[in-house]
Amino acid sequence: MPPRPRMLAAAITAALAVGAQAVPAAAADGAATGPSATTSRGVEIPAFYTPPSELPGADGTVIRSEPLPLALSLPGIDGPLPGRATRLMYKSTDANGEAVAVTGAYIEPAAKWRGEGPRPLVAVAPGTMGQGDQCAASMALEHPLRLNGQTVSVGYEDLSVYRLLLRGVAVVVTDYVGLGTTDRLHTYVNRVDGAHAVLDAVRAARSLDSSSVTSDSRVGLFGYSQGGGATAAAAELQPSYAPDVELSGTYAGAPPADLTEVTKAIDGGDLAGALGWSLNGFLQTEPALRPIADRYVNAAGEEALKDLSTMCVGDALFGYGGESSTDWTKTGQSLGDIIRAEPALQAFLAKQRIGALRPGSPVRVATGTADDLVPHAQARRLAVDWCDKGAKVTYVPVVLPGVGSGLLNHFGPLLADQGNAISWLTDRLSGEPAGSNCWSMPVQP
Repeated sequence: MPPRPRMLAAAITAALAVGAQAVPAAAADGAATGPSATTSRGVEIPAFYTPPSELPGADGTVIRSEPLPLALSLPGIDGPLPGRATRLMYKSTDANGEAVAVTGAYIEPAAKWRGEGPRPLVAVAPGTMGQGDQCAASMALEHPLRLNGQTVSVGYEDLSVYRLLLRGVAVVVTDYVGLGTTDRLHTYVNRVDGAHAVLDAVRAARSLDSSSVTSDSRVGLFGYSQGGGATAAAAELQPSYAPDVELSGTYAGAPPADLTEVTKAIDGGDLAGALGWSLNGFLQTEPALRPIADRYVNAAGEEALKDLSTMCVGDALFGYGGESSTDWTKTGQSLGDIIRAEPALQAFLAKQRIGALRPGSPVRVATGTADDLVPHAQARRLAVDWCDKGAKVTYVPVVLPGVGSGLLNHFGPLLADQGNAISWLTDRLSGEPAGSNCWSMPVQP
């Protein structure tokens, strides 16, 4: 790994650890460690995360739940601060229409909701965590920082969760399809899988005994990067897939709406390892693509795909930052070149495109104008596509100077805009109507 990405990886890992207030966590009370427990890069995955052989029929049905000890928690008069957490597994449907178990966490806040109406619920779709089961966001709530010599996992998404809890908003976090659950690989940036996992997390949270939210509670979605893509897709698919989950507002930050453009941007960059997560997930969802992979991917590429399948984002930064996909192919072509040469790949990625459907509720699209990791132009294009379809869109260009690092250009807007994004969403949860600035798109950067 070249020196610059290695130094950058170390700096980002440290910065995110501070941003998430990461501290060593005690072992989970009563964590399942029976014969079904597995291990990923030296981290024991509790048996809780192994799905049963039979799943319930209704999407959002809770399969199992247990108390989840939060690493950052203080005693309070009315219970632990910032809230009481529950680990959960619920049923969803994947992109192939098959039943799938998804894990996550629900947190009942200690703070009172001071807005209009009953306590609302926000489904948080995490940003890129990785593909190893130990990277799951629900585990990161318990262990915000893992450094065991085999994996580097940082729960940077904990910050947004805690900020929402402090406002009295109940939060449910999805781990996505295959992240945490030990029966399959995580289908990274899969449009349908991500959307369904987010929407079914809302259904699951409503049915928990530990939850104060009901069908009358307003619902919002919150996500950045991979999470922004998942919430954007969920906003589009909600009217058809989950008409019972009425949305008051959706925040989609730095959404990877066009994976063809995102692929070109990350190849050879700080997070080049994400190419491997995408390929692994796509090959699992669409086995018909396997002959294409066999035709192009060389031995080094196969080894990288296997290695990345158990990595978290920190591991990928250290292990594959700065690598080019040309090193993984028999022909020396880049993944972008191969996509242009293979109609089947083009068709598959076209189905992953977000922006073809009209969200039925207000959306806030934010993108850093200097973001060259999840490119600004394709995120802005999503806002334009939605505006053209008559959606109620608040478009926010986050203007920050480029600093020569794709990762910093991507994470800078996350931190700069997060407070405003949460305020916008809580306004929707309080019943305040959303505006739209679609009229201004011709002059927006």
